[in-house]
Amino acid sequence: MGTGIAQLSAMKGISTIQFDISTDMLEKSRKGIEANLNTLVNKDRIGPLEKEEIISRIKFSSQINDCVADLVIEAIIEKKEAKQDLFNQLTLINHPQTILASNTSSISITEIAKKVTSPSRVIGMHFFNPAPVMKLVEIVRTEDTEEEIIQAIVTLSEKMGKIPVVCNDSPGFIVNRVARSYYLEAMRLVEAGLATVETVDIALESAGFKMGPFRLMDLIGMDINFGVSQIVWKALGEPDRLRPSLLQEQKVKQNELGRKTGKGFYTYP
Repeated sequence: MGTGIAQLSAMKGISTIQFDISTDMLEKSRKGIEANLNTLVNKDRIGPLEKEEIISRIKFSSQINDCVADLVIEAIIEKKEAKQDLFNQLTLINHPQTILASNTSSISITEIAKKVTSPSRVIGMHFFNPAPVMKLVEIVRTEDTEEEIIQAIVTLSEKMGKIPVVCNDSPGFIVNRVARSYYLEAMRLVEAGLATVETVDIALESAGFKMGPFRLMDLIGMDINFGVSQIVWKALGEPDRLRPSLLQEQKVKQNELGRKTGKGFYTYP
């Protein structure tokens, strides 16, 4: 997600700093962005010169002191404490007006903000994968989020060519809360032996969905999708209708996380 957001930002003319503590991950990200842009060149959607201009707008750094900006969008591991720690480190090196946006897909923005030095500057800015393509951005506000920050993120989202929707902080926000039924009912059909993974995907895609639930889970990452299911289930009082799937839990335990590990519900080269 970080790679996609950085690419999108640079494509829209915004000077961008991409930070990761791992230089290997930064190099992987750089190569990924370059490959994505080469694809756009080959499809005549951008020219070779524009491609070089986009890449030149991105600074790749493993030094947190380089992360000085008007807006920070974190897309790190889905652990509340890690996000809080990162935001607090960034408040020490940034000006007081810097906006701290989290791309979390399920963790409460209110809970993240509670342990951050400047809670009124914290907001949710949830992109969908792949970030350069998917149109929606969920903007998640807390009771403390300043109105000017909400409007600033709405304006930025529109500049990025996105459709922003503003919502109050709640378990799963909008899309991931509604989507639980899409994933969970699909897995229940397979668990009950009523259909195969392939059949369910074919049926849903033929009905108009761009991607079937199993292909989509493989794209998102089994660990992330399962984690979201657990968070939403627990936050809403553990109702049976939202109970996480044992089928998906087994995939996570076996490290069959989808495209990023080469195997999930499907196998990838």
